Amino acid sequence: MENFKSSGTFTKQAHVHIPANCFEEEHGRKGFFGRVSQLYHQNPLTSWTSIEGDLKPRNLPPLFETPEVLNQFSKILYNNDVEISLGKFTGTFDHFSRNADFDELFFIHEGTGKFETVYGNLEYTKGDYIVMPRGTTYKMFIYSATKILLTESASEFEEPARGILGPNALYDQSAITSPEAAIGSQQDLSEYKVHIKHNGAITIVTYPFNPLDVVGWKGSVYPWKVSIYDYCPIMSHKYHIPPSGHSMFVCRNFVVCSFVARPLEDASHGVLKVPFYHSNIDYDEVLFYHQGNFFSRDNIDSGALTFHPQGIHHGPHPNAFKNSQDKIFTDEYAVMIDTRYPLKRTEFFSQYENKDYWKSWGSK
Repeated sequence: MENFKSSGTFTKQAHVHIPANCFEEEHGRKGFFGRVSQLYHQNPLTSWTSIEGDLKPRNLPPLFETPEVLNQFSKILYNNDVEISLGKFTGTFDHFSRNADFDELFFIHEGTGKFETVYGNLEYTKGDYIVMPRGTTYKMFIYSATKILLTESASEFEEPARGILGPNALYDQSAITSPEAAIGSQQDLSEYKVHIKHNGAITIVTYPFNPLDVVGWKGSVYPWKVSIYDYCPIMSHKYHIPPSGHSMFVCRNFVVCSFVARPLEDASHGVLKVPFYHSNIDYDEVLFYHQGNFFSRDNIDSGALTFHPQGIHHGPHPNAFKNSQDKIFTDEYAVMIDTRYPLKRTEFFSQYENKDYWKSWGSK
């Protein structure tokens, strides 16, 4: 390790056999991909008594029943690389869509339906990720009320490099579904409207025919889906794997990770089972809580979201340390979006934000 140094009381292995009455901090660069140091504090780094200023951990309760997301997407966080939105849809779209600004990633929190696209159809259900390349024309058909976390990217959604893990790690290529060529199901309308998003505005183009009229296709640009339930987490019984080990998609200046049900680390090896304290100084962290018991957080419900900006520490709630001691398995499912550059909050976010979330860690 280049320029590795150590001083004072520390552990042989990070996150293992932490000194008595100490709290480990991970001070890292480039998210969890770069250089890193561990520091051993006498006090929890989130036991603050006040925070004056804008930099603080933030939380949104589940918002899928609010009017702002009914049959539309409402943006909550954004920067030049990524926009994050929520939407709940109860009926089939009355128009086709095409995003000329961003590639799109639809995470299906609840519901069933299908995307009819110019490449063919993709059925969806709870837990599916749908990757929609920029410029793809499609229409959503809703079978049952559908709640979606939408991530829009200025760059393509790519699979993470498997490296020494081999090509079948994380999720097998056979877990990926691509569409078979099919003509659009609606052929009896007098006109077909396509809503094109460009420079943040909508242009409506009308055709006298269904634009999903492709009889065949070939190439390497197409929509595809993979389920969070097909994700195979990287695990160690002797070491708590950092979030970067749970990468699902890699984009320019941000990553999307999947946290899924898995066995926990073996306490007999002195492993810290809960996420370690960290400030992740180069990345903002967004977590969408999909399903299960989120054992590192208190009072977080399915469909809620937390936003931990770079520069201020975050880590497990106090009860998580106690609750994890005898726990051998976690059934949680969550989507994490880590962004290289700071995210801005929308008015919609601020309207519904839990203003007291930063107080939820309390004291030691």
